[in-house]
Amino acid sequence: MNFDLTINPIEEIEADIELIIVVDKNFKHKFVQDRELLKKIGFKAEQDEVCLLVERDRVYVGMDSLKSANIRTAIASTMRRLSNTTYKSLKIASYMNHPKCTALFRAMVEGFILGGYNFYRYKTSKQKNPINDIYISLEEYNEYILDITKCATALNNGQITAEATNFTRDIVNTTPEDCYPATLAKIAKKLAKESSLECKILKPKELKAENMEALLAVARASRHKPRVIHLTHKPKNPKAIVTLVGKGLTYDSGGLSLKPSDYMVTMKLDKSGGSAVIGVMKAISEMNLDIEVHGFVGAVENMIGGDAYKPDDVLVAKNGKTIEVRNTDAEGRLVLADLLCYAQQEVKADYIFDFATLTGAAVVGVGQYTSAVMGNSDIPKDMIIESAKSSGELATKLDFNSYLKKTLKSEVADICNISNSRYGGAITAGQFLEEFIDEDHKDRWSHIDIAGPAFVEHTWGENPYGGSGAGVRMTIRVLEKLSRK
Repeated sequence: MNFDLTINPIEEIEADIELIIVVDKNFKHKFVQDRELLKKIGFKAEQDEVCLLVERDRVYVGMDSLKSANIRTAIASTMRRLSNTTYKSLKIASYMNHPKCTALFRAMVEGFILGGYNFYRYKTSKQKNPINDIYISLEEYNEYILDITKCATALNNGQITAEATNFTRDIVNTTPEDCYPATLAKIAKKLAKESSLECKILKPKELKAENMEALLAVARASRHKPRVIHLTHKPKNPKAIVTLVGKGLTYDSGGLSLKPSDYMVTMKLDKSGGSAVIGVMKAISEMNLDIEVHGFVGAVENMIGGDAYKPDDVLVAKNGKTIEVRNTDAEGRLVLADLLCYAQQEVKADYIFDFATLTGAAVVGVGQYTSAVMGNSDIPKDMIIESAKSSGELATKLDFNSYLKKTLKSEVADICNISNSRYGGAITAGQFLEEFIDEDHKDRWSHIDIAGPAFVEHTWGENPYGGSGAGVRMTIRVLEKLSRK
């Protein structure tokens, strides 16, 4: 998708179709040229309501107010409406709520790219969104005078962020037959080759040498051998050091604690955390932020077979703690336990954020659109939640407590991999991971359970059916903010 930023008034720009946003049902605004026709056909300009006037080559969309989240979903909805038309170019004016704040400008660009996303790899008919050229005029809704340099920066950052999100969506949506641990490693190596990133891949022998026995146990029954991926963005004088850790279960059958068949259908999503980490690393490299970022991905497949790890097994994690296995479908936390230990061994970070489709309990607790954020300190948790708001993602805190932690007690090992209670499962999973965070990083770490928003089986907001790229946009905002300090 090509963007052209221009100072020319909207009426002087040539394009196949014009997009007009009706803000707060203000049909009297000068941009709205078809008031009577819109009234006749019953267009009420509700949020995300789209009206295509083919005879005028204009498309209208409603927006409740001038907010980033509103403009992002409004434009995404418009792009979906235009997906089966033959329009190839589009023009739009600028919509801002402050002359010096370009957040809405960036959100607008993200809306075009995120709303224009299609995953057609497995379709015999590959119908791309036809809109390829977008012309944005600096003629502004509130008649603000805009700084073209700042708008160009916002456009560039929005484009990088949205394209990284779509890159992540592609990985998540790829089937387990086509995307297994070695595939994720290949994607990471290709990304590093095409960018300034460094890439290190650990194979089973190296994993064994690193005493990552919990991760290796989960991988044991699969014909696809595990990988640990370490991507690095390392500028000369970084303002901070951040570690990102992602669960990359390329497929999860549940192991011997086999999932019901209908729960297996979308388990390609279980690599969403690892995919998000790779997507963020892509964006950070392209933005060339003045911050050192390390991305670790545990790429594993959890299958069944004669060599599968079993309930009642006791595993020894990398930090020496013993884990009683009571459920082999609580495998992600075993992978992350070793991965977190390895990441802390390799990098002393100012902040550690891990991302995982870890528990169905998180979806029950906060719904299918919201990420659950946990940890020992409010500082890293608040960083994620504040950045989620500005990026258009949804995130909320789930607080740890000592009573729930007691439910992880094991009579035969240091800790059990599941709670002995059916309640609070998202929190107890987070508290399990806490056992593998060392003292230096206890208050620098946050766990983000993206099980709800990572993969949803219907269109919502700026997100399509399938992989959403959850975690990418909000993490990029965290890193951008740290790089400006």
